[in-house]
Amino acid sequence: MPGSETIAPKPSTTARAEACWLTLVGIGEDGLDGLAPVARGAVEAAEIVFGGARHLALAGAAVRGEAHAWPSPFARGIEQVLALRGRRVCVLASGDPFLHGVGATLARQVPAGEMRAFPAPSAFSLACARLGWPLAEVTCLTVHGRSLDLVRAHLHPGRRLLVLTSDGAGPSGIARLLAASGFGSSVLTVLEALGGPCERVRATRAEGFALTDIDPLNLLAIEVAAGPGAWIIPRAPGLPDELFEHDGQLTKREIRAVTLSALAPRRGELLWDIGAGAGSVGIEWMLADPSLTAIGIEERPERAVRARLNACALGVPGLEIIEGQAPGALAGLPAPDAIFIGGGASEPGVLEAAVAALRPGGRLVANAVTLETEALLIARHGAQGGDLVRLSIARAVPVGGLTGWRPAMPVTQWTWTKPGGGA
Repeated sequence: MPGSETIAPKPSTTARAEACWLTLVGIGEDGLDGLAPVARGAVEAAEIVFGGARHLALAGAAVRGEAHAWPSPFARGIEQVLALRGRRVCVLASGDPFLHGVGATLARQVPAGEMRAFPAPSAFSLACARLGWPLAEVTCLTVHGRSLDLVRAHLHPGRRLLVLTSDGAGPSGIARLLAASGFGSSVLTVLEALGGPCERVRATRAEGFALTDIDPLNLLAIEVAAGPGAWIIPRAPGLPDELFEHDGQLTKREIRAVTLSALAPRRGELLWDIGAGAGSVGIEWMLADPSLTAIGIEERPERAVRARLNACALGVPGLEIIEGQAPGALAGLPAPDAIFIGGGASEPGVLEAAVAALRPGGRLVANAVTLETEALLIARHGAQGGDLVRLSIARAVPVGGLTGWRPAMPVTQWTWTKPGGGA
């Protein structure tokens, strides 16, 4: 048929096995006893075996080739694995190598046809088995090597969370975060060294958390319970203005909701927020999906600090804030999929730089409250097309002993999609 695509058949199992040089083996705390014969055979047949010191100890006598503990930095170990392409290499990992594991890292550089994987149950699966929780109904997170603030966006009453921590201090740190945010009555279950001879499961509440001697290899289960005034972050765009610390430089709630709709975030995309102010648009962009990233550009240091604090408080500590003035501060940044200009659009070269940097198919949204900036957006709309709208908001306020409408400054918004992208 015209326009049809021919897809090559997948190689047979035998042919694929012959092409594989890399084997990923998930190993649990039960060591060799938990490995299937085929997984153990892969470890025994390897010329070189990579893994953490704990993994290599768990595999024990099955390691007959050269044993290599992961170096620091970890990226150097990945380079070493890739340099051995063509040799029989085995990589040991905790549980499922493709769940927040080394398998995901290697799969970005090694074709699937060149590797085999034998996963073991993940820590999340083991935790659900111990607690009797349906895995499909649980939010699974990792704060291993990351900020504990990532938990905040998922604290909704009645939710069940499983959080993989970095060390023995992780559960108490999360307990303090919960108690300080109004979730002190939440039930916390610390699951340690799951699947091994030292497994231990203990439960308590976030408020008054006093568990000690926690194994560094642990998972924290949270049954979220909210008290009065709990810091609950809504899922819909247009968060209440009072959730943000600001000095008045804030895209207000209703305008922000319309702006996020115009930016139209899609999975895995990067936003530039030029003139970030309190960081509200970048924060809400990232809250839309965990795969989204954002860079805020803010020339005033005190506002940059405030934006970072807001990002942590609202559960997206990964928001990057660049201190500097556009367009100069844009140099060297990764190309964005969307750009919001909430301030500085009238500065020389800012709109031009934004248009040039935007990926094909990307969206640019610029808001104006001054006549001068509005005139620029009207001119851009005339020259390049897109959508031009005026947004007007009025709020009911006391007028004497009665109530009347007080209009906010109207906002002119230009939205433009750069030609050349896919649908």
